[in-house]
Amino acid sequence: MNKNDLVAAVADSTELSKADATKAVDSVFDSITAALKDGTEVRLVGFGTFSVTERAESEGRNPRTGEKIKIPASRLPKFKPGKALKDSVN
Repeated sequence: MNKNDLVAAVADSTELSKADATKAVDSVFDSITAALKDGTEVRLVGFGTFSVTERAESEGRNPRTGEKIKIPASRLPKFKPGKALKDSVN
């Protein structure tokens, strides 16, 4: 399922127009993104938890030359599925 399929499913299940469903889906994604940028965890009970993890600076190697390179520290989004989501998939 891609974003267009998700918008169509939301429009069908809520009887909204596709334009309104697109706004709703975009708003949800934007809200989750904004919360993660601020370092806030987003918990959707039964669905899962979105959070941000810190990746420390590390040292790697250039595969072509074998030269050591520094990989800078970064922040990564993470998703942990909730029990209801896990149970519905199995």
